[in-house]
Amino acid sequence: MAESWLGCTARGPDSRLVLTITGGGADQILIYSCVLLSNTTCLSFFLFYHLQSIFVGPFCTIGSEAKIGNACKLHTGSHVIGNTELGDNCCVLSGAIVGADLPGRTIIGSNNEIGYHAVIGVKCQDLKYKVGDECFLIVGDNNDIREFTSIHRSSKSSDTTVIGDGNLIMGSCHIAHDCKVGNNNILANNTLLAGHVVIEDCIHTAGAIVIHQFCHVGSYSFIGGGSVISQDVPRYIMVSGDRAEIRGLNLEGLRRHGFSTAEIQTMRKAYRKIFMRRDANTESFEDRLSEVELNRELAEVSAVCSMVKSIRDSFTESRRGICKFGHWRGS
Repeated sequence: MAESWLGCTARGPDSRLVLTITGGGADQILIYSCVLLSNTTCLSFFLFYHLQSIFVGPFCTIGSEAKIGNACKLHTGSHVIGNTELGDNCCVLSGAIVGADLPGRTIIGSNNEIGYHAVIGVKCQDLKYKVGDECFLIVGDNNDIREFTSIHRSSKSSDTTVIGDGNLIMGSCHIAHDCKVGNNNILANNTLLAGHVVIEDCIHTAGAIVIHQFCHVGSYSFIGGGSVISQDVPRYIMVSGDRAEIRGLNLEGLRRHGFSTAEIQTMRKAYRKIFMRRDANTESFEDRLSEVELNRELAEVSAVCSMVKSIRDSFTESRRGICKFGHWRGS
């Protein structure tokens, strides 16, 4: 006898049940000694089962709206709930929660690992969030999201929390509502991002740092351990401290990412003209930026132009300016 339940069709005369799950990525699941909770919005499996291309351990929860991609692994006690899409070849480790029974959606790309007890795609902690509003999280591909990390959905339907591709997000990090994180970043343990923070590409944080809401962190920058970021970090720059100050170019990071010696030397010249002028008290900051832009040797290097643009953008009306700097520091 067949019983229709939450989009699943269960068939079988005994404790061996074969279910067809629409949109689940594979046609049939063989379940041993399962329990169907017909009064809830999810399906809980109390013993191990194995799917043709999907592994689900005991005590897992799969929501009725969830879509699980091929070759995914849900380890013991992990949960995928709400309107959540998990891409192919993802691994959700024990205790992790992905998605929530909220209006909106959580989309996780392919080849992601979600660590032990991580909480991904749940309601934000913004008091301006209105119950019933749609909220969204989109995570790209090839991310390693480690244990106890929390990533929240957006605070309103017109925005989205976005994580790009190839990021390493270490243990106990927090990414709040409406943040935008780019590609190939390394966020060390206890990196905490407040709402609306923008992280570009290939940045590296040391441990235990805090980034104020609405701050921008430019590509290829480095943030020292224990720092408090209350203003923007320009591209290619190294900062540290409470409150963080500019300490120089991120020279080691630039080398590791393949910038040539000639490019780095030219960037150092530009940096010194902007941040290390002996006559800094007689020239405005705008004059120094303009001098670099008008210097043919410097302006021919795209990274120099990118750094100057990053600095200029930080002084637009909606931004917070850049971290403090002193002319005696530098690269």
